Amino acid sequence: MQYYFFNLTNPAEVLDGDKPAVVEIGPYTYREYRPMTDVEFLENGTKVAALNPKTYVFERNMSIGSEDDLIRTVNIPAATVMQKYKDSIFGSVISTIMTGEKTGLFEVHRVGDLLWGYEDRLLKALKAFEPSLDDHFGLFYMMNATDDGAYTFYSGSENYQDFTRVAEWKGQRSLNWWSTDECNMINGTIGASFHAVITKQETLYLFSSDLCRSLYARFEKEVWVKNVPGYRFVPPSEVFANVTVNPANAGFCVPAGNCLSSGLLNVSVCKQDAPIILSPPHFYQTDEKFVQDIFGMRPNKENHETRIDINPLTGYVIQAAKRMQVNVFLEKISKFRQTGDIRTLVFPVMYLNESVVIDDDSAEKLQAAVTQGNIVINIPFIIIGLGILLGVVFMVLISRKRIPESTPDERKPLLTS
Repeated sequence: MQYYFFNLTNPAEVLDGDKPAVVEIGPYTYREYRPMTDVEFLENGTKVAALNPKTYVFERNMSIGSEDDLIRTVNIPAATVMQKYKDSIFGSVISTIMTGEKTGLFEVHRVGDLLWGYEDRLLKALKAFEPSLDDHFGLFYMMNATDDGAYTFYSGSENYQDFTRVAEWKGQRSLNWWSTDECNMINGTIGASFHAVITKQETLYLFSSDLCRSLYARFEKEVWVKNVPGYRFVPPSEVFANVTVNPANAGFCVPAGNCLSSGLLNVSVCKQDAPIILSPPHFYQTDEKFVQDIFGMRPNKENHETRIDINPLTGYVIQAAKRMQVNVFLEKISKFRQTGDIRTLVFPVMYLNESVVIDDDSAEKLQAAVTQGNIVINIPFIIIGLGILLGVVFMVLISRKRIPESTPDERKPLLTS
């Protein structure tokens, strides 16, 4: 798991209405461990219940710096509070509290704190009025060494194409964040494995709790990874297209009718009402406006596209990269002078690259399995070919066999007058 942050270099100018200028810093790399635990077979083995906890361990040698590096970025707790109370009579009171706590729209924090959590001054002050409020914040707060909820998967025993497909998440067969049944559907696997014998014509479905939704990917090209053949599947641009391009995405407009531009997904409904908007890194495949709004955006396919390479015979993932950017919606709010004269922005905070590639030992085993599988698959064709060959040989032998000449007696007519 690699995290890249966007360090803001001109905070004062941004509050005066200028474009933000950011510099990408990273990666900050973590080794990710994600075993399946508490595995239990259900309904005569047709389903499997399990948890998928994830643990992250910092890899200093694979990182640009340390977790103590300082990053200037948007103050997400403050942005969340201001959005929540911008139309409330308590807005002015909270603005006064923010002034007393010296809380600004932009702050400097350690990388480790931004990722895994820190005690926030504003949240701590507001906790006195709302005791249930958590006074800690982090982009992935309480997400290290924890799971994202109980899963129930299909085992594939009744239909091989259902192998590892999600049947339920957190005891639910569908989500409840979005405004249409289609957008609330839990489709596909969690992306760790797929059914065997995948074809190029298939559409592969995946469910991501990080994205709070299901998505799909389609075949792009054939690839080879460590001498193992694979099919590359990528989510097409229509997955995150706006409703004018893909009307099926209308259910992701939050609240209903408030639709964003292509490439953006408002996930505030599943992120404690924080004004979080997800996109591909550097606004890759989003409307050009968002790239132009921020100095420092350089989108490109190779580094910012989500992709998954699968061995088509076994369904094993041989290489994958999930890329996702966390942005915050910012605007000028009259009740909060902390917003200054800021433009209305989708401000990039950081992006992640969750990647995997098959190890050498597993690649060798998979090569052997693929070779054996190809032999088994081709046996019927070999038999048919041998049958055709033997048939041709038989016909040739028959045609070459001499037919003996008949005797005079054999040539006599059977009936005589």
